[in-house]
Amino acid sequence: MFKRHREFHKLDNVGWLRAAVLGANDGIVSTSSLILGVAASHATHQSILIAGVAGLVAGAMSMATGEYVSVQSQADTESAALEKERTELRENPKGEHHELAHIYVERGLEPALADQVATSLMAHDALAAHSKDELGLTDAMSAKPLQAAFASALSFAIGAVLPMLVVVLAPHEKLIAVTVVTSLLFLAFLGGLAAKVGGASVRKGVVRVAFWSALSMAAASGIGAIFGTVA
Repeated sequence: MFKRHREFHKLDNVGWLRAAVLGANDGIVSTSSLILGVAASHATHQSILIAGVAGLVAGAMSMATGEYVSVQSQADTESAALEKERTELRENPKGEHHELAHIYVERGLEPALADQVATSLMAHDALAAHSKDELGLTDAMSAKPLQAAFASALSFAIGAVLPMLVVVLAPHEKLIAVTVVTSLLFLAFLGGLAAKVGGASVRKGVVRVAFWSALSMAAASGIGAIFGTVA
């Protein structure tokens, strides 16, 4: 009996990893920057905590909304493309067969073999064959709006909780320093983890994330210090 040989590639992780790390990074950077901006304005500890919680909730909802709208638009586009393909298969099956065979010829098959493959695949499931090879759509890559929205909100919230814990646990007089250090450590870890799992350079991943995150936190702190109240 024929046994399918399965290979695992680093690219298999890119989709979910990118979304998870992006959400968590946003949660840490956005919330820690907000906390630092408010703290630099000489606000009270309670005000900082309230601002952080509000930022966590607003950020998670914003991520969920943005992701849902974006992925739903993708799903609508995919649905329209499939409906068009379904109509073309019904009205012009020979033309669609020729189109599919031509795709296989461009991939390196001999015309006769490409015609045979197209015939077999269309006999099995014509729409699935055209969906995958003509439109580039697969079940694994199909748009799932609710799943994407929930995952984005959850990853953002998890990331945002980390600097919030610092606000709860750190002494008020050391809050800014502790927030900066711990947030950069969290972000460096995530950047390195994403790079390692994705097969890229860990050092570059850490440096890239840490640099841009530090820049964001510095800008927020500067605004808070400039426009804040005098203690």
